Amino acid sequence: MPYTDATLRLLGQDGVLVQDDRVEKYHHAIAHLDEADFREFYRVMNVVRRFDIEAGNLQRQGHMALWVPSIGQEAAQVGSGFASRAQDHIFPAYREHSVAYIKGLDLVDIIRMLRGVTNGGWDPKKTNNFHLYTLVLATQTLHATGYAMGIGYDGACSTGDLEKDEAVLVYFGDGSTSEGDTNEALIFAQSYQTPQVFFLQNNHWAISVPVRVQSRTPLFERAAGFGLPSIQIDGNDVLMSYASTRLALDAARSGQGPHFIEALTYRIGAHTTSDDPTKYRDEDELKFWQAHDPIDRFTTFLEGRGVESSFFAAVTEEAEDYAADVRKRTLAIEDPPVEEIFQHVYSENHPVMAEELAWLKTYNASFEAGA
Repeated sequence: MPYTDATLRLLGQDGVLVQDDRVEKYHHAIAHLDEADFREFYRVMNVVRRFDIEAGNLQRQGHMALWVPSIGQEAAQVGSGFASRAQDHIFPAYREHSVAYIKGLDLVDIIRMLRGVTNGGWDPKKTNNFHLYTLVLATQTLHATGYAMGIGYDGACSTGDLEKDEAVLVYFGDGSTSEGDTNEALIFAQSYQTPQVFFLQNNHWAISVPVRVQSRTPLFERAAGFGLPSIQIDGNDVLMSYASTRLALDAARSGQGPHFIEALTYRIGAHTTSDDPTKYRDEDELKFWQAHDPIDRFTTFLEGRGVESSFFAAVTEEAEDYAADVRKRTLAIEDPPVEEIFQHVYSENHPVMAEELAWLKTYNASFEAGA
């Protein structure tokens, strides 16, 4: 059983809200949510999953060298993503597609990045402070902590106005907890009492290494060793993901220092499309988590609230339309002009760059002449 006695949840597997003294404050944290909010949670989880499947298909058909799926982790991402406030800064790893969607990123930009036609992805200033994907494990935890330290120095937190005070939310996986960067980030965050939340998506596999090999104790207990308030939640419960992240971010922005959330979830697919999980993963384990699918659980919750079948059908249709649009726009992507890569090495024009560009043009022209 992957869940422990410490695992907190608001929504049971049966789609019924859990009544437990341990989660009373989290019930209060979702009390302001209404039917429209719940429907939006469901809509985003479904649209992004369908996008994820389509992107994987596009990779298999040769339109990308790599795809990083997030199927099965939608609740952890959607809940926490909606829990952030507009002024917060989000530092993702590389599979936070649902959070990207929530923050307004055109998800085709992720495809452009993995196709190699951009110099990094997108401008965070234009994506509501959603920063760049980081393919190097755990590096973003240091980026986030440094940024959070800057927020503290600038006095952009702890004024008492939750609608203005800034905080940082950083995502990482269980494999990243074994990296030095994460541990250093935790040290600096605690030392400087940064307005920051560490959101660990424990999907149980660091490529082919299971989390039970990485750590003999629950990962949230590591954070407690650094002095951070830390909890373990059911990451397939979108309501608990929302409530815990909302409370942790508001505590952090209010001067209570960094917080740590371990969300237990599962990577249903491969680590990336270059991986074959059937080589190392147990079929029974996969079946367990498929039976605990976060979208299925929330569907049951909404049905229990009397949500009409036409709503679910409309979301399915929207998701299909979105996937079709993603495919159409992906197939229309063109390679950028060769000059572009030389334009961003220095802030101003540089003679060495001009010389190298001229050489490359001459080199490329030699092939055309030979043809």
